[in-house]
Amino acid sequence: MSSPSKPHHSDISRHLTEAIASGHFAVGSVLPTELELCDHYKTSRHTVRAALAELQRLGLVSRRKNAGTRVEATKPRDTFRPSIASVDDLVHFGTEYLRQVQSIEEVAVAAPVARDLDCAPGTRWLRISSLRLDTGGEGGPIGWTDLYVDPAYSEVRDLVRESPGTLVSSLIAERYGRQIVEIHQDVRADIVRDAAMAKALQVEQGAAALKIVRRYLDAEGLAFEVSVSVHPADRFSVSMRLQRSAS
Repeated sequence: MSSPSKPHHSDISRHLTEAIASGHFAVGSVLPTELELCDHYKTSRHTVRAALAELQRLGLVSRRKNAGTRVEATKPRDTFRPSIASVDDLVHFGTEYLRQVQSIEEVAVAAPVARDLDCAPGTRWLRISSLRLDTGGEGGPIGWTDLYVDPAYSEVRDLVRESPGTLVSSLIAERYGRQIVEIHQDVRADIVRDAAMAKALQVEQGAAALKIVRRYLDAEGLAFEVSVSVHPADRFSVSMRLQRSAS
């Protein structure tokens, strides 16, 4: 490894990732201590710790007190970190990952789902259930999405089957002229509660998950589409950038 001048923690994590991938640090071996890395990269312990935390997030290393940082894999695990800051970003994410439709049916939602949808229990929706897959075809499914659509748009069911690669919101816009103007997104920790969903996602029932509820609003502020997505915790995270305003 060659030491860059005044490295950012991302530079160090990239250097170490390359060293692990090349076999310089073999699986099962222990990386140099934090102090040794500080000396090697001529940087602070805070920066080194941030770099090692990134390697741990990628699944390349494990860290235990008094046991050091052990190499666990030569390649990062499949984890998706979409940076979503606008409706256009979210639409791009929707088209980047393959939707594999599992079922389409009209349902009366029970109380737990009604809370997610912000509607009364028993309200009827057209539910489109899908697996989301990486278009590269590697790794397990990145999530399960139940998309709830106003049943007035029941013809969407046929359009989805005819065009599985097209976003439902785009189909509604083309067919009915109703456009997404705003999206309310709620992200929370959860578990994979349903046995069938767990099997489809290739995880154990009760596994940790990230649950994302998105309410799609039109120009009048009315929700005509709501998605409830469940992502296995080790395959998905949400990344965003916050900037201080100029004023």
